[in-house]
Amino acid sequence: MARAKATIGPIDYAVAITARQHRMSADETPNLGGQDTGPAPYELLLASLGACTGITLRMYAKRKAWDLKACAVDLHYEGGGERGKIERILTLTGELSDEQRARLADIAERTPVTLTLKAGADIHTQLAGDAQKAHLDEELDEALEESFPASDPPAVSRP
Repeated sequence: MARAKATIGPIDYAVAITARQHRMSADETPNLGGQDTGPAPYELLLASLGACTGITLRMYAKRKAWDLKACAVDLHYEGGGERGKIERILTLTGELSDEQRARLADIAERTPVTLTLKAGADIHTQLAGDAQKAHLDEELDEALEESFPASDPPAVSRP
């Protein structure tokens, strides 16, 4: 399961991001009131899609022993209306046949992040106190289940 944490302090609109041991930042451009200390949120979204695309194509080409030397993923997001549009341009470097290039383009349409963006993801928002309580309740339920499994027969002996 992927996890990340984003924290904003008093500086408009600089956000500190942590994901595992990695630290990143996000911000808005000066024309939107930010200081441009990091990529804007939609740029991070595109970066995630580009990273997933490149990684997936590298894995696929390696498994097939294809000569994919490099893959550049150029992305552009255009918002507006109810649904935005992402344009993705792949530049594949290496000795690849037309069929291999077409297959890699097809695989790009089915990377994990691509599929998540196409399908949408449910987002459930709650306040920290509620989330912590729910997490603790889940941990308690799991601990009780481990200690007292419902499937175990009763360990009561009769005299």
